[in-house]
Amino acid sequence: MITVHQGDNLRVLAAIPAGAYDLVYIDPPFNTGRTQQRTRLSTTRNADGDRTGFGGKRYASTKLGSERFADSFDDYIAFLEPRLIEAKRVLSAAGSLFVHLDAREVHYVKVLLDEMFGRASFMNEIIWAYDYGGRSKTKWAQKHDTILWYVKDPAHYTFRQSESDRLPYMAPGLVTPEKRARGKLPTDTWWNTIVSPTGKEKTGYPTQKPLAILERIVKVHSKPGDKLLDFFAGSGSFGDAADRHGRDVTLVDSSAAAIRVMRKRFAGRGARFAK
Repeated sequence: MITVHQGDNLRVLAAIPAGAYDLVYIDPPFNTGRTQQRTRLSTTRNADGDRTGFGGKRYASTKLGSERFADSFDDYIAFLEPRLIEAKRVLSAAGSLFVHLDAREVHYVKVLLDEMFGRASFMNEIIWAYDYGGRSKTKWAQKHDTILWYVKDPAHYTFRQSESDRLPYMAPGLVTPEKRARGKLPTDTWWNTIVSPTGKEKTGYPTQKPLAILERIVKVHSKPGDKLLDFFAGSGSFGDAADRHGRDVTLVDSSAAAIRVMRKRFAGRGARFAK
């Protein structure tokens, strides 16, 4: 079951009982200092088109619309801290919190979470690395995000490693045929492309994260029937991943654009929308 709330996440969180959720994932604004925008396009093959695709094929594009939001905070930690306090409060005794950030603020947020949870509750700094888009000419291109994993109780939490997807070996000749066939478990560095601008997964929402990343978190760090929460829901990708694997999930976002995207994304899937 997917439940979507439109409104300020602090207000929604305040009404949630303590210990209600087994897994909380959030992808808050990254404080980039600029407006995030994603334009939605429809493309068709056309030899005289305005875009070039794979293999040099030409496409004509039609703009369908765009979504945008301002991503700038004078005091980012002051904005995020009360929401992280609520995230800890609503976690169950064996619950996990995943906070998805980039290099701008992650070190400040980690120090804050160490203070809130205790350093023993810090489990992993997961690096999601990708390779798409432009290259800087003045520094190394920034092509990774950081996902911080904390647990409510470091002696009791969910980690179902056997449920993880497996990856091809980078040097298959150095392992046995049995290992090659089985593949290897991921480490704390996850290589995965971004959501393709022309792929079926695309919703047109800025900052949309790929299902493959979120499904790994859902499958390994929760069980079927668990209750999951994302209170910076955006395009609803975490909710989509949770629902695909039999979890009850609550999504919260204040943006009317995000709610429109989720209504379309979850049409026919029994999602409940509440204010």
